[in-house]
Amino acid sequence: MLDFQAMISAIGPELLLALAGLAGVLAGAYMGDRFNGLSFKLGAVTLLLAALVVIMNWEGGEAFGGLVTTTPFVNFAKCISFIAGAVTLLMAEGFLKRHETIRYEYPLLVIFASLGMGIILSASNLMTLYMGIETLSLSSYVLASFHRDSIRSSEAGLKYFVLGALASGILLYGISLVYGFTGSTDYGDIASSERTIGLVFGMVLMISGMAFKVSAAPMHVWTPDVYEGAPSPVVAFFATAPKMASMVVFANLLFTAFTGVFEDWQMIIAIIATLSMLIGAFGALIQNNLKRLLGYSSIANMGYALVAVAAGAEYGAAALLVFMTSYVIASIGLFGGVLSMRREGGMVENIDELAGLVRRRTGLALALTVLVISVSGFPLAVGFIGKLVVFQAGWNAGLLPLLIVLVLSSVLAFGYYLRIILVMWVKEPVERFQPVGSTVSLSVYAAAAACLVLFVFASPFLDWATQASAGFIQ
Repeated sequence: MLDFQAMISAIGPELLLALAGLAGVLAGAYMGDRFNGLSFKLGAVTLLLAALVVIMNWEGGEAFGGLVTTTPFVNFAKCISFIAGAVTLLMAEGFLKRHETIRYEYPLLVIFASLGMGIILSASNLMTLYMGIETLSLSSYVLASFHRDSIRSSEAGLKYFVLGALASGILLYGISLVYGFTGSTDYGDIASSERTIGLVFGMVLMISGMAFKVSAAPMHVWTPDVYEGAPSPVVAFFATAPKMASMVVFANLLFTAFTGVFEDWQMIIAIIATLSMLIGAFGALIQNNLKRLLGYSSIANMGYALVAVAAGAEYGAAALLVFMTSYVIASIGLFGGVLSMRREGGMVENIDELAGLVRRRTGLALALTVLVISVSGFPLAVGFIGKLVVFQAGWNAGLLPLLIVLVLSSVLAFGYYLRIILVMWVKEPVERFQPVGSTVSLSVYAAAAACLVLFVFASPFLDWATQASAGFIQ
């Protein structure tokens, strides 16, 4: 007999999202284009309600015979992911309306993608994990190519689909090997299994598949192209909510299912983190397109996050939550900045087009400067706290070589981040920007304010992340 209370405690937000998504499909079929504008508001409200349900069931629970299990650690990520999804959805409406591509299917795809995020975060079984990944991935492929009349968007969607299908196949093959050598797909049973070469090989394939989802090198090649080609609000979504969810799922999988082979996966994660930090930093240095630069920056930042994963659950779990939250906040603001700047020829995407922004729109330039400072890890915004706790986690775990790469990569990153600031503040202005919706500008200012507030009041933020990760501390 189904225990509905346990179901609500464990996957209440996912049930809400599934019901809202199906209701939205019916409403869209009945109302047609009349539902287009309303669907964005309802979608954002639904995601915020899902975040509220997460907070109301913060301690989590277990349902469906152990197929799903939630803890404060994954609920932390759910809350941030759903809120980020709601904000990016509100930012998208004006952009899609200007490009005459506003359709009620867009918020429904975001809701179903968020459902996939919730499922993978709740998973305590490899079958549940794969089902959630496919739910998230299929929605993401369609979102990437949502602007059907754009060659760039169609190309981005096709690249994402082909490479994503390959990564899903690698992940599934790894799952089959892990099941074959352990006799179970349950995280707990896998953790208590004897170490065998087949288990390690399956784990390596699973890590490769998950590395694609978080844009970690060497499975990163899709990221710059998809970031450049997909519609900007779609990229804003990809860079925030799914990144937070996928990285925490990656960590949770390793921390809970593969504890018995910690030494094996720690070395692999350290190598992936090193490659990601260096490829992301060097790749971003030569970019002129702002969206491609942010794509390479994302690769580097995923490398920083993987340092926390390599540090292990005891040292790295809380650090990962702090870093990813600070990264998501800054990314929302930065992509909001991209969406808030438009000229007669279209959206601003080239870095040099930001010239003289401080003279044209002083408030926006100040906010973007704070956000760039935060994502670079400079000690004036919450991004510094994120990198600091990651460094501390790596230091406590004895990962000195990895920390040297982290520092060098961060120094390189100052080069391309400083370039953005100099263009905004020093260069002479060019064309005047066209006005855009207030929602996008408000998101930029709110993100910048959050970066400053969380830096000043870092202690409660750190305590919240530490308490959420307490289950991993022995």
